[in-house]
Amino acid sequence: MSADAIAEPPSKELLEFAGYLYKPAKSGLRAREGVLNGRRVQFFKGKSALNALTKGEDGKSAKFASREEAIEWLQELLDFQLVVRCDKEGEASRQMRINPVQSFEEEAYYAWLYEGSQLMIILGGIGVVAVVLAGVMFPLWPAMLRNGTWYLSMLALGLLGLLFATAIVRLIVYVITILVAPQGLWIFPNLFEDVGFFESFVPFHEWEQPKSAKPVAAEDSAAATSEKKVN
Repeated sequence: MSADAIAEPPSKELLEFAGYLYKPAKSGLRAREGVLNGRRVQFFKGKSALNALTKGEDGKSAKFASREEAIEWLQELLDFQLVVRCDKEGEASRQMRINPVQSFEEEAYYAWLYEGSQLMIILGGIGVVAVVLAGVMFPLWPAMLRNGTWYLSMLALGLLGLLFATAIVRLIVYVITILVAPQGLWIFPNLFEDVGFFESFVPFHEWEQPKSAKPVAAEDSAAATSEKKVN
């Protein structure tokens, strides 16, 4: 490709293809993290990209019917510098260096220069600026809004304090019960588990299961299964 062609912006179709390949949820291509010129980058192997595009990875359907067509599109990514061919400085090293030959080969490594859509970053930046401006202009808010914000902040602080108080009380109860009984008693045993909001408060209390209970139960289950097979 000529220098004039490289200076031209990539086509919409090529950017859509880059976005498709860049996101593992769409293409199934899993990139790894490396360091190129002191900057963290995501890189992948050419063979992995071909397999993702022609065979489908992680249950994804193939995007191209032939490897030759997939190679042409991957070479376009190189030509428009959306990816760059790199060499690893060591087999187990994350350090990468740019290869002077920018042509596609299956066994070579390629680092992403394309960073995906910037829409969410732009919207996030606008949101941060809006929140800061709203905070700075708080004295100019109508009295009703200021009072409502104050009540909401007090409610949030109260709920946070209640959560800390509950955590302290349940710990105290657990320590007391484990000293006077073989097992400790947990209040709200699912409070810090990865469950829904309402499930965090169900059940109200539960005795701690002894550590030896699970292995014994597993052994009893295995013994029962073996007896059934013998019978």
